[in-house]
Amino acid sequence: RRKLRTDVAAAFPNLSAEQLAEFIPNKEELNVIKIHSHKGEAITVYMNNRNPILFEIEKALYPTVYTLWVYPDLLPAFSTWPPVLQKLAGGADLMLPGVVVPSSGFPQVERGTLCAVTLLGNRAPVAVAVATMSTAEMLAAGMKGKGFAVLHTYMDHLWEYGDKSYPPTLAPLVTDSAEKESAEDEEEMEGKEPVVSFSTDPSQHVDVGDLSLKERDSCAILMGKEELSENRGAETAEDANTEVQQEAEDSRTPQEQMDALFSQCFFHALKCKVKKSDLPLLTSTFLRSHMFSCCPAGQQLDIKKSSYKKFSKFLQCMQHQKILQVKELNKGVESIVEVDWKHPDVKAFAVPEGFSSASAAQDSKSEDREQVYRAPEIIPLYGVSTKMIPLFQESGHRKGSILSSSEVRNIIINYVKTNELIDETNKNFVKVNAILCDCLLDKSEQDEISNLKWDDLLSRCLERLQPLHQVTFFGQEPVVRKGNIEPINIAIAQRSSNKKVTIIKNLELYGLDPQCVANILQQKVQASATITPVPGTKDRVQVQIQGNQIHHLAKMLLEEYQLPRKYIQGLEKAPKLGRKK
Repeated sequence: RRKLRTDVAAAFPNLSAEQLAEFIPNKEELNVIKIHSHKGEAITVYMNNRNPILFEIEKALYPTVYTLWVYPDLLPAFSTWPPVLQKLAGGADLMLPGVVVPSSGFPQVERGTLCAVTLLGNRAPVAVAVATMSTAEMLAAGMKGKGFAVLHTYMDHLWEYGDKSYPPTLAPLVTDSAEKESAEDEEEMEGKEPVVSFSTDPSQHVDVGDLSLKERDSCAILMGKEELSENRGAETAEDANTEVQQEAEDSRTPQEQMDALFSQCFFHALKCKVKKSDLPLLTSTFLRSHMFSCCPAGQQLDIKKSSYKKFSKFLQCMQHQKILQVKELNKGVESIVEVDWKHPDVKAFAVPEGFSSASAAQDSKSEDREQVYRAPEIIPLYGVSTKMIPLFQESGHRKGSILSSSEVRNIIINYVKTNELIDETNKNFVKVNAILCDCLLDKSEQDEISNLKWDDLLSRCLERLQPLHQVTFFGQEPVVRKGNIEPINIAIAQRSSNKKVTIIKNLELYGLDPQCVANILQQKVQASATITPVPGTKDRVQVQIQGNQIHHLAKMLLEEYQLPRKYIQGLEKAPKLGRKK
């Protein structure tokens, strides 16, 4: 105990002598537990009053969230938005675009510094992480890339080993009006996205031997996290540049200035960037690949700061003026299908000084598109089906209620606990009552199976719910669609004279412009590429390119666009490389 107190004092010099005595008391019982994480790391956990207070990995001490709730200022803290907590608890690290930039600036930390992660508006930490770069490096990197390697979070298995209490509400030391505004914007933007509920108790059935610092699905990737807060990260850059425009903009409000900037970039993009052959053009591609590149240096487009609030509303306004026409060619994915280049407003627009000519802009268009693509965030969801209503109505859900996998898991666990269905002889098994029997067992199994393993119980439940998925494209509202998302389909077809062609379908579902992909492939492999309608559909198109080009496609989709392999079908059809002699 004395050695532990000495080690804690060395690791956390911010603790006063009184706090140290309170933290490691002389008389209260202190338990030490040896566990192994899912990665196989040996971990020592120190328990006090039923809660883990410290964990030790390779002779380095780390506080748990229980400890940080008592001493919230023990570590330098960085804030993120509440929806990000789901990702962290699932095993992801914290990316810099997901970090809130306070007006007072970041704490000064070095690479390898132990830090706390808090949620916006609450000083109570929800994660313990190690900084992967110094504060200066974070700012120099433009707040992009991985900022913190997360070790432990609220709601992981280590937290479950305690009393499962929830984070207290601790007011920030300094009220930051900019952060409040960001929080309000976030609430509006995330209105359709499931938010972590603090009112559920995860399972207690996990054996100590299986205890891990993160969920087993810790392979989750935070690609979507860069998209989640791109607009917020840009706010600081814009604020820093407002003085440059101040003399010319004094008579207009910031909202009017942003409206004018959107109109300028819109007409500039139509006049110099978009050709008739590009249509139909995804609205998301038009915004990120065309309008963003037309934004003057030192300024940043931010739809939240305009009077429109959403890019779709801005386009509706332009459509009312009969400048263009927008249609939803695929559910939840809008495209520009027609542009009136003879409209007086388009003809009257003059390209601002300092921009290259229209032809030069067109030449660099495909390169720009490739650089700015952001993969969508895809979250599997589940709808309560008619057959499953008896199992979910106890938790207040009805037919059609939409839930995430973690919410389904918590509901099932609470149902089992409430009805005392955990097998007394083996806690890894659950007794099957009449409702579980009707909902989860086939008729042939109902007389044979009297209990189920936890994993089997949860997997059966997910299989019998209606599959849904939520897609969030950069700069757009989340869209929930029925069924599982169709993968990008790559196929090889035989043509006349025994020639092969590669056919790629469903690119639009992932925010990829088929014409853009065709142009890039054509340049890379020096083979002709065409856009053709998908047989049997009205509005769907596919890319067709000569030869078996799956190797090039795989490199583009997996490495450059960073799409997960599970969303791409047909990569196994790549030609086999000849053996080297």
